[in-house]
Amino acid sequence: MEILGQMADFILHVDVYLFEMAEKYGIWVYAILFVVVFCETGLVVTPFLPGDSLLFASGIASGVGLVGYGEVMLVLFAAGVLGDAVNYTIGRHVGPAVFARENRFIKKAYLLKAHDFYALHGGKAIVLARFVPIVRTFAPFVAGVALMLPPTFFFFNVTGCAFWVSALVSAGYFLGAIPWVRENFSMIVYGIVVASVLPVLIEGARARNRNRR
Repeated sequence: MEILGQMADFILHVDVYLFEMAEKYGIWVYAILFVVVFCETGLVVTPFLPGDSLLFASGIASGVGLVGYGEVMLVLFAAGVLGDAVNYTIGRHVGPAVFARENRFIKKAYLLKAHDFYALHGGKAIVLARFVPIVRTFAPFVAGVALMLPPTFFFFNVTGCAFWVSALVSAGYFLGAIPWVRENFSMIVYGIVVASVLPVLIEGARARNRNRR
């Protein structure tokens, strides 16, 4: 429970931790950002890592001069694209076996949720999933299991990551100068999560209604 509490604290106050790391490690903070985003998008066992909130906080950090705006955009984009590519590759090779049985490190419920999301949206699920916590981590894995063609996956992977990184980092960069945003970061994180999940829930409800008809 203590570990979960520390993880929740890190996610909700990632801006504070990021500022401390930037001041302490200097240029090495880019490597830390790369590793966190790469693991969150590339490893199906780490969906709990902060994604949206970290990007937003990175934008705030760039706005106050702790990191470079262009540099952080490039690093996070590379991490997101490579992470999804690794996840997709793993899915193509070991995915069917993971779906077939319960796994100690991978929640099957998350896989099934991502599978339904992929079935509903098709290829564009790779783009939309970037903005949905948990699903973001499993969508490329499911695309690999479904044997999506590599060129098709590459297109959606790059497109989705470009939208995701540019939108959230830029939002943090421009909104971070507002004192209220800095003082209520945890509320902003909750808002980002709700804003990300709500459209998907609405679309899912519409799809179920269409199927009933």
